[in-house]
Amino acid sequence: MAALAGRGAQVGQRLLCRIPPKVSPTWYSSSFFSSFSVPATKLFIDGKFVESKTTEWIDIHNPATNEVVGRVPKATQSEMEAAVTSCKKALRNWSETSVLSRQQILLRYQQLIKDNLKEVAKLITLEQGKTLADAEGDVFRGLQVVEHACSVTSLMLGETLPSITKDMDTYTFRMPLGVCAGIAPFNFPAMIPLWMFPMAMVCGNTFLMKPSERVPGALMFLAKLLQDAGAPDGTLNIIHGQHEAVNFICDHPDIKAISFVGSNQAGEYIYERGSRNGKRVQSNMGAKNHGVVMPDANKENTLNQLVGAAFGAAGQRCMALSTAVLVGEAKKWLPELVERAKNLRVNAGDQPGADLGPLITPQAKERVCHLIESGVKEGAALLLDGRDIKVKGYERGNFVGPTILAKVQPSMTCYKEEIFGPVLVVLEADTLDEAIEIVNRNPYGNGTAIFTTNGATARKYSHLVDVGQVGVNVPIPVPLPMFSFTGSRASFRGDTNFYGKQGVQFYTQLKTIISQWKEEDATVTKPAVVMPTMGN
Repeated sequence: MAALAGRGAQVGQRLLCRIPPKVSPTWYSSSFFSSFSVPATKLFIDGKFVESKTTEWIDIHNPATNEVVGRVPKATQSEMEAAVTSCKKALRNWSETSVLSRQQILLRYQQLIKDNLKEVAKLITLEQGKTLADAEGDVFRGLQVVEHACSVTSLMLGETLPSITKDMDTYTFRMPLGVCAGIAPFNFPAMIPLWMFPMAMVCGNTFLMKPSERVPGALMFLAKLLQDAGAPDGTLNIIHGQHEAVNFICDHPDIKAISFVGSNQAGEYIYERGSRNGKRVQSNMGAKNHGVVMPDANKENTLNQLVGAAFGAAGQRCMALSTAVLVGEAKKWLPELVERAKNLRVNAGDQPGADLGPLITPQAKERVCHLIESGVKEGAALLLDGRDIKVKGYERGNFVGPTILAKVQPSMTCYKEEIFGPVLVVLEADTLDEAIEIVNRNPYGNGTAIFTTNGATARKYSHLVDVGQVGVNVPIPVPLPMFSFTGSRASFRGDTNFYGKQGVQFYTQLKTIISQWKEEDATVTKPAVVMPTMGN
C-alpha cells in the first residue's frame, strides 16, 4: 500500500508538472486522491469555475504518450440547464450594453490573449499533440478574429434611406439573436472557439460553448481571460460532454443559433436536428482539398508548399492539402516530393525541431493506417510509408509519419474519404481541364489551390472550379477575418458562413423601421431666444 501511495504521489506530481506553471489553472481540481486521480476540468457557469456533480468522466490523454493528463465531466442535465439559464439571465443587460462598452471588453481581451499566447499554446500541445509552433499559430489565427470583432462599430452598421415618400424614412438595425451555442472540434482548440463566441458576444448575444472533450484546457484558459477582460457573469458559459450535450444544444428552446465545426457525420446531424427545432445553424464539415500542380509552376516553392500543407499538423486540418493533382510534366516531380517529405521530423509537439506531432487518439491512427492499406490493396503505389515510424522516448504515442500514395484513382477509398492524417494522395491529369473535372466531381468544396506562373491559367481555374476557397500559389487559402470562411458543397451546411461580415449576419437579426413624422406636425415654428423657465 505504501508503494502504491508513493507511486500515486509521483504520478500526480508528473501530471502537475505538465501543466504550464504560469497557467495557475483555476478550472482544475487540485486534489489527487489515488494513483488514478488526475486534474478534473471544471464547468464554467455564471462566471464561476464549478466542479461537476456528474458520475461520468472522460479521460484526457497526451497523444504523444497516451498518458492520462486530465479528465473532463459529462455535464448533468441540471448543470446544462443552469448554463443556459445563466446565458438567458445575462442576455437582457448584455444586449442593452452599449456597443462601445462591448468593444472595450474585446479590446482588452485581445491584449490578454496576446500576453498569454504561449501559455495557451502549451496547453494545446499537451492535450492535442500539435507542435508548439503550430499551437501558437492556432491561437494567433483565433486572435485575429477577436481583433476583427473589435471593429464591431462598423460591422453592425445598419442602412438608411430617407424620404421613401413624403416625410417617411426607412432604416435598419442589426439586433442580437439571443442565446447562441458553439460546438468545437479537437483539431483547433483555440482558433475555432474564437471564431464563435467573440463574434456572437460583441453583437450582443450570450453564448454557451461546448469544446471537444479531448481538448478542453485551451478554452477554459480563454474563458478566464475573457472574465479578466471584464465580460459580465453569464455572458459565456461552458459545458462538457458528448452526445447528450450535443442533443441538449440542438433541442433547447432558448438556444437560437448553433455554430459547429467538425466531421460530416456530426455536422449533418447537428444541422438537421437544430434546423428542425427552428434554430439557425452554420456547420463547417469535412474536406478533400486538391492542389493542382501545373508544369510551369515554380518547382522549388510548389514542392515545399505541398509538403507543408499536406503534413503540417499531422494532416489534422479541414484545410489540409491532402490531394495533389499533377498535370502533364509535373508528374516527374514525384521523386523530389517524396524526398522533401522524408526530411520532415516527427516528434512530440513540445520537442525542439518537431515538424509534426502525433494523431489525436490510437483510434485515429488505426483509421489512418487502414485507409493507407486500402489504397495499397486497391492499386495505389506506396512511395512513402509512415505507418511504422518509431519516435524514441514516445513509443506509445499515436504517431504516423508522412505518407505518399501515388497513381491514385477517384474510385479508391483513400481518395473518397477524408483521411485526416499525414497522408498525401497523388492523382495525375494530362490537362488543366481534366484536373478541374477531377476536383469538381469530388463532393467536397472547402478549399483548393493551383500552382502556376501563368495568370490566365490561374484565372481559368479560379473561375471554373466549384470550391468555396481557392488559393493561387497559396496552399491553404483560409481567409483572414475581414473576409469570411466560405467552404461550400458537402463541406458546409447553412446559409451564412463563419466570421467576417457573414459572421455578423449569422449572429444578428435585421430589424427594419419605417417612420413617418409629418412636417405640418412640427410645433416649433421659430427659435426660442429667451431664458427658459419652469412655466414655459
